[in-house]
Amino acid sequence: MRVTVEREVLLTALHRVQGIVEKRNTMPSLANVLLEAKKEGLDVSATDLELGMRGLYKAVVEETGSVTFSARKLYEILKEINDQEIAMTVTEDCLVTITTARGEFKVVGLPSKDFPPLPAIERDGLIPLPGKGLLQLIRKTLFAVGDNDTRYVLNGLLIVVTSAGGTPMIRLVGTDGHRLAMAEQQLEGENKESADAQEEKVIVPKKAAAEIRRLLEEDEDEPMIGFTKNMLIFRKSGLVLTSRLMEGNYPNYQQVIPKAGSKQIAVNRDDLEGALRRVSVLSQNKTYAVKLTFSKKAITLLSSHPDMGEANEEIPASFNGEEFSAGFNARYLLDVLSVMGSETVVLNMEASLSPCLIREKDNALFKAVVMPVKV
Repeated sequence: MRVTVEREVLLTALHRVQGIVEKRNTMPSLANVLLEAKKEGLDVSATDLELGMRGLYKAVVEETGSVTFSARKLYEILKEINDQEIAMTVTEDCLVTITTARGEFKVVGLPSKDFPPLPAIERDGLIPLPGKGLLQLIRKTLFAVGDNDTRYVLNGLLIVVTSAGGTPMIRLVGTDGHRLAMAEQQLEGENKESADAQEEKVIVPKKAAAEIRRLLEEDEDEPMIGFTKNMLIFRKSGLVLTSRLMEGNYPNYQQVIPKAGSKQIAVNRDDLEGALRRVSVLSQNKTYAVKLTFSKKAITLLSSHPDMGEANEEIPASFNGEEFSAGFNARYLLDVLSVMGSETVVLNMEASLSPCLIREKDNALFKAVVMPVKV
């Protein structure tokens, strides 16, 4: 194998797979990246057996071939090299030589036959989506997905593609049992009669959703997304990402989202976010509990720490009901506020210990729910 490739191109390819390669070395090849020199360019692949990524990059291929070796070491080498072009040769015993203007690196690789095969992907059945729209959906929901939750399915992001009501929609839902976020958008396509309404649900691992978000943040090229019985396929700009889907029944999220309660408070998002950040400094580290008291035309925030003291702050708000108080984990509220773009947010509650529905004033396609805590 003999190939010449621009440093920035190969560096981009390796940066993309750093979050995928398996760092625990349960199998040596899973910590490696697979390089395949083909007539049309250089194929770069990585997998952890659950999640895989493959991309074709421009390169001058003098001799086709393939090899697999440490993704981290190659990435570190390339970061330190200043040459615009990198020449690589691979011998039959998988010794990789990286030649630069001033020297060379020799790295021991492994045969490509040791690398787990990635699934073959067809374009059929993939749905084209606006890149910016899908990125916003993931940003608005991924924060609520569980981390190592004992309820396995809560560690994944629910994706629902539906034509119920005659309008094709894609909906993303994330929850860890303490908070929930749901965002949706309309899909391009002809409206269908309600009799033909279909709904497809899949649960995507959090790691896969985070990698898709990273790829979408690079540029706004229109991606394509599709599902098989047990796999997610994401295709964009010559890249293909595949992920095994999670098995199980996702909670009935529609049941969790309360209808607009009798207590409705409108407040400036920046005011509430700033006050929560300041007041939560003196909250207890484990719960980050902050007490919010809603009175006419104001919200008073209070936190206390048995060893450090207390903090309180009042911000203007629009509320015409009777005064009441509720406690919340400040981190959960801040996570919701950080993904909202509206200047005004609306909080809906029925009682002090009932779930709090948080909406953007001018966006009916995003809803968040945060459970209260006792303070």
